[in-house]
Amino acid sequence: MITDRKMEKEVQQKYDALKSGISGLGNAVVAFSGGIDSTLVLKIAFDVLKENAVAVTADSPSLPRNELEEAKKIAREIGARHAVILTKETRDENYLKNPGNRCYYCKTELYSKLKKFAAENNFTNILNGTNKNDMKDYRPGMMAAEQHKIISPLKDAGVSKDEVRIIAKSLKLKAWDKPSSPCLSSRVPYNQKITMEKLRMVEDSEKFLKDLGIRELRVRHFGNSARIEVKNEDKKLVGDNFPEITKKFHEIGFKEVLVSDFKSGSLNVMINVHAEH
Repeated sequence: MITDRKMEKEVQQKYDALKSGISGLGNAVVAFSGGIDSTLVLKIAFDVLKENAVAVTADSPSLPRNELEEAKKIAREIGARHAVILTKETRDENYLKNPGNRCYYCKTELYSKLKKFAAENNFTNILNGTNKNDMKDYRPGMMAAEQHKIISPLKDAGVSKDEVRIIAKSLKLKAWDKPSSPCLSSRVPYNQKITMEKLRMVEDSEKFLKDLGIRELRVRHFGNSARIEVKNEDKKLVGDNFPEITKKFHEIGFKEVLVSDFKSGSLNVMINVHAEH
């Protein structure tokens, strides 16, 4: 049951709609990143479909190792079957060129592999974690979802990101307040080539900062410069440890370290600006 009294009725109705809609599918392969959106979809799918629901996580160089391990842990806590498949978007030149619609190529690879997995394992439905708020951002990957007939239960039920967290918390999911963690390639500005070395630099840098105790952050890769994006409450921690951070980032391969305000999807701003002109 939903426990947030202020939004209880509306959110409960959406939660019931999610359960009903997913139950009616009969089976489900959940594209499972380990983020809170796909975690909620997996939890509900497992609750109503049991062994007829399976989580599938795509592994590639664009996925941080800690995120892969976290996805495995969450799936175990839910009790759902979990498979890890390899995707090869980082071998696709269209993806590596890092155009504004890079995510389209990534999701096309993902959904193609998920359809193959579903067919080989006698599943007929593939679900993702797209929510209502995602419709407001620049999301070229949604075109790939439409082309592959992927089902988006959260979006279809009109569930917002805040409502995802409310429902997840009420279901006692430990990841209910987990920060979003887009793929490592999202840290490289559009039209600057994606390389395995850049992905490694970003992953190592972000891991170092998270080990300091910063939960939500981005390290943007601007050639020789790293731009650390953190929330105001974490800037003192960065400042107090800046000599150590700078030394570590130099070892990783950056020559300059900048600090800026945290903003999820900040590199999408320029895409949106260009699209409006």
